[in-house]
Amino acid sequence: MMNVEQAILAAEQAVASSQLTAPALEHLKSWLTEERYQPYQASILQHIEQGAWQKLDDVFWTVIPFGTGGRRGRMYEFGSNAINERTIGESAQGLATYILEQPDSPSKQLSCAIAYDTRHRSREFAELCASIMVANGFEVYFLDEYRATPQLSFAVRFKHCDCGIMVTASHNPPSDNAVKVYWSTGGQILPPHDKAIIDRVMNTREIKKVDFQQALAAGQVKICTQEVDKAFFAEVHHYAWPGPRDSKIIFSPLHGVGSFAVMPVLEQAGFKDVEVYARHAEPSGDFPNVPGHVSNPENPAIFDEIIERAQQTGADLIIATDPDCDRLGCAAPLTLDSSGPWATINGNQIGALLTDFVCSKMQELGMLSERSYVVKTLVTTELTRRVAASYGVRCEGNLHVGFKWIAGTMDAIGPADFVFGTEESHGYLIGQYARDKDGAVACLLMSMLSAQLKSQGLSIHERLAALLRQHGYHQEGLVNVQMEGSEGMAHMQKLMQAFRSSPPQKLGGFPVAAVRDYKSLTVRAADGSTQPLDALPADMVMLDLDLEGNYFAVRPSGTEPKVKFYMFTYLPPAESQDLVAAKAKLAQRLADLERDIRSYVAGVIS
Repeated sequence: MMNVEQAILAAEQAVASSQLTAPALEHLKSWLTEERYQPYQASILQHIEQGAWQKLDDVFWTVIPFGTGGRRGRMYEFGSNAINERTIGESAQGLATYILEQPDSPSKQLSCAIAYDTRHRSREFAELCASIMVANGFEVYFLDEYRATPQLSFAVRFKHCDCGIMVTASHNPPSDNAVKVYWSTGGQILPPHDKAIIDRVMNTREIKKVDFQQALAAGQVKICTQEVDKAFFAEVHHYAWPGPRDSKIIFSPLHGVGSFAVMPVLEQAGFKDVEVYARHAEPSGDFPNVPGHVSNPENPAIFDEIIERAQQTGADLIIATDPDCDRLGCAAPLTLDSSGPWATINGNQIGALLTDFVCSKMQELGMLSERSYVVKTLVTTELTRRVAASYGVRCEGNLHVGFKWIAGTMDAIGPADFVFGTEESHGYLIGQYARDKDGAVACLLMSMLSAQLKSQGLSIHERLAALLRQHGYHQEGLVNVQMEGSEGMAHMQKLMQAFRSSPPQKLGGFPVAAVRDYKSLTVRAADGSTQPLDALPADMVMLDLDLEGNYFAVRPSGTEPKVKFYMFTYLPPAESQDLVAAKAKLAQRLADLERDIRSYVAGVIS
């Protein structure tokens, strides 16, 4: 095998011949020459000897970012841009380092809750994180079986921990894994802690570790799975309000942890007729029986085969959760005839339906006040705001993408008056027990809604239609454009700059009336005048069309190598009574918007 000097020379020649990017070379040199990366040296040398330049560029072209809630990406045995023992270890060590620097840390016993899902290496990475936290003086509360992300959020609060770590990559492909990092609130990291922790993670040189089994034997790692389960289910049960339970349900965990959370919740709430869809029941990081092996409940295609089963068995509702059970997707028959046509309900529509259901039940129970509020993000439908207003409930909606902002708003305003939180990407929460979206409680609420509507002779789709007539037809669209690798990152940056400096003047046939730049925190009108934008800074641009309720947003994903384009269309109630015509009109408007956006993007990055 070649030596290090020969390997670096070969890598430099690969850069000269455009087989390797310059940033990849710099990171590759560090991993070949620095002591902290010594365990990976032999494998890297072997890759260089084999001329595996594309793979080396993929795993070294950047340092995997510590983004929306932690580090997420493809697993590979080595590399600065991959999930492996080193990058996971840096994440845990950086978190520990920052907490140890806090003024009150020396005076107390620090603790951390850790959980993991069904992905490949999740248990291994969870043990690694535990061994690092113990080595840094933390007690670790360990959920020793597959558990849901909201249960980890709850465990942090329940055990009064200083932080938490969830090993999961949510709904990403089987190749991926990640850590989500939580603060003492049970919510994902918010400013100013987020940037400070990122700094510690990125500058970690030494990773302290102890042996996991020895730490377990010494009581430094405490198994608390059953204790946390019992307390978590008791908290969720507070929202199992009295009402009908006659709904036949099919539940799919999509090969994830959902059955460990959703089934006990529904059983405790009194739902007797719940079938776990057999082909998705096995916990498996390969997600073998879902389209594309991606267990994303936002994807309507995952429901196709389950709908066939539901039509055969006379089910009233299909619910599905993603691998770490923090998101809900669902499908329902268009009428109460289960053997007839079915359709999925998107994340915005679920959020509006559940906002309506929760507000109506809490109003009925005398639980609403003039201080009551719901929370949504900027890219979540305004239908939620209008529904909440009909109950006299305020909507906090000037929030960036990510449920951590919803959780932060709960704590900033006061959780006592919090009614419901919702985001367009199928995340929902009620109550004060957690500070992250919860697929289990969302399944409970949707099941109760289904049963209540069935008792009234209505389908879920018919209730949604009534809301659209009452509040106006809202139709949203989402376009994801993958931009992988160093070239993709350059395209992303170029595209975001273009939307800021020279945005399209017209979209879908309508003039762009204003551009909201959340990076410079300015609003620029069509006449060139500007004014301050009241918001927190973020890498997002929103374009308001010269038509009420119609706008567009663009932002790079915080967890995946892609740019997300959000489109929002709206017709007022007077134009929404004929739902078929309203839907067709807005579908055409969305198609026109998407056409113009794709054309603009192609022109920028060509």
